[in-house]
Amino acid sequence: MFVALSNRVREVPRREPEIARIIATFENTQSTPVHEQALIKGYSMQIGVIADTYSKMRPEALDALKGSDLILHAGDVGRDEVLDALEAIAPVVAIRGNIDKTGRAADLPDVWDLEFLGHGFYMLHDVKTLDIEPQGRYRVVVAGHSHKPRNEWIGDVLYFNPGGSGPRRFTLPITVGRLEVTEDRVSGAIIELPV
Repeated sequence: MFVALSNRVREVPRREPEIARIIATFENTQSTPVHEQALIKGYSMQIGVIADTYSKMRPEALDALKGSDLILHAGDVGRDEVLDALEAIAPVVAIRGNIDKTGRAADLPDVWDLEFLGHGFYMLHDVKTLDIEPQGRYRVVVAGHSHKPRNEWIGDVLYFNPGGSGPRRFTLPITVGRLEVTEDRVSGAIIELPV
């Protein structure tokens, strides 16, 4: 399957209706059916990545994420309006961060085990809590929490943190990320927002 979602890792309760909704929404936004897109040579999936919004959805972040086929939010979402704004652009897969105690974000899973075009993705909020060995199992580990952008290959695994896009923390830049996924490769980019 082109987009496979599972949150079975760490005994997180399965959310079959949510998974079906995400896949159905994604398929309904595509002019070519998803299963056919995976067969198109050279097809490139654009995944927007955002984290640490803390209820602040910057217009610059939304602009940077336009054109995404899917958006990953790596936690510390804040208010429901953040997810609503992102869902107006593309289907969203999000996890709960340490500040997500109310609203829709409180019910998000702690981790997602994802697959895009045959590449395994593991998403959690804080990479320091990673308690699995991703080598040989995942191609990408997506995390947030630190507000520090990271786009680093270690062995065959891309460790990707889009940085923080909410309130500025210390002197760190305000950023989001983009992952380009093809059948053959995954590449990441950090986008600094003009704020």
